[in-house]
Amino acid sequence: MASYIGEMGVTAVSGQPAVDQVDYAALFAATPSPYLVLSPALMIVGVNQAYCRATSRTSQDLLGQYIFDAFPDNPADPQANGVRNLSASLERVLATGDPDTMAVQRYDIAVPGEPGGFEERWWSPVNTPVIGRNGRVCWIIHRVEDVSAFVRARRQRQRDNTAAPSQREEGMEAELYARAKELERLNGELRRAHARERQVAITLQEAMLHSPDLARHSNVAVRYLPAIGSLNVCGDWYDTADLSDGRFAVAVGDVVGHGLEAATVMGMLRSALSAASRAVAGPAQALEILGLYARSVDGALAATAVTALVDSRSHLIVYSSAGHPPPVLMHRDGTCELLNRATDPPLGARPEHVPRPQAGTAYHPGDVLVLYTDGLIERRDEDIDVGLQRLTDSLAQCLGLGPERLADTLLGRLGVSHGARDDIALVIVGL
Repeated sequence: MASYIGEMGVTAVSGQPAVDQVDYAALFAATPSPYLVLSPALMIVGVNQAYCRATSRTSQDLLGQYIFDAFPDNPADPQANGVRNLSASLERVLATGDPDTMAVQRYDIAVPGEPGGFEERWWSPVNTPVIGRNGRVCWIIHRVEDVSAFVRARRQRQRDNTAAPSQREEGMEAELYARAKELERLNGELRRAHARERQVAITLQEAMLHSPDLARHSNVAVRYLPAIGSLNVCGDWYDTADLSDGRFAVAVGDVVGHGLEAATVMGMLRSALSAASRAVAGPAQALEILGLYARSVDGALAATAVTALVDSRSHLIVYSSAGHPPPVLMHRDGTCELLNRATDPPLGARPEHVPRPQAGTAYHPGDVLVLYTDGLIERRDEDIDVGLQRLTDSLAQCLGLGPERLADTLLGRLGVSHGARDDIALVIVGL
């Protein structure tokens, strides 16, 4: 039967009368294998009874929860890696749109009614994407088989070397063997594909983020972290541009999406802003030119950027923002000033050209200017003001550090040293 899965449900197009259509909700509820349905944000939007039985949870316990809030790692197990392994698999599904079969692995779950209590459990998971009408992953079906009893029985047989396996255990072992062979084949294909894409990604990243002027600024530190599970390229960027009379411009930007497509758009916008910054009087005019250019670039609309001109003679910062989170000016006493007085909509958001705003603020030697993309501060189900407060609080705790140490310490304090769910670009300027 031909069918497509839309954003709101399953529609059959086989031509059968309506009375003969499959009741997919009843089928999902009755299937004996445990299933979760996850949104692209990894929120639990569906769960069947088999999954509830396998985890000793109710649907009310799980629906609407972030999967790793519902099932965190066992804090008492120093080798716990269930969250990391499952997160990587789900990110691969979102990035590629292909199913991902995981190896059998330990993933303990909390015991209901026993605070801090965890039970050792072993699972064989498969994560399958559901593609929507827009061609993107709209759901992930997370299927697991609880193989804990099999693993324990096998351990016991290995210890006493006498008990013969049951028919059920033999059948499970055969299924696991078939799964392992399929996983071996898929992993081989993924490794070969990833090696090719990674080499392309690394070359592209180095070329696109190369900034000759940056080498002349020992007072500027930059960091670039692609989203966890993505290639080593992303839609975020940073740049520096030396101007005349001791002035220089710094900028960060963010293109919607990840991977090579977003990186290609990023490279075009970054180059255009770099050229505009060298040719016009100030940041606002540079963003006006970039906004006009963005309308002719597929995938560039809704991109954001902020650029700041640093005048070392007059100790003045002039800045303008196109829908981007505000830079932070940290003063020598640890107080932080959000540079949010010249914020406009993202690039290409307005149908007609309108001059962009621009503002200036004075700084003192020893101050620090911080530009960043939203992956640094945004967290799931959290207001952006909370993230901004966390950023300024963390900066105040790093007072006195040089740009390089400050960049690393800040990423650590914000918990994103090894990446986050979104791309991150960070520029720190010691003034």
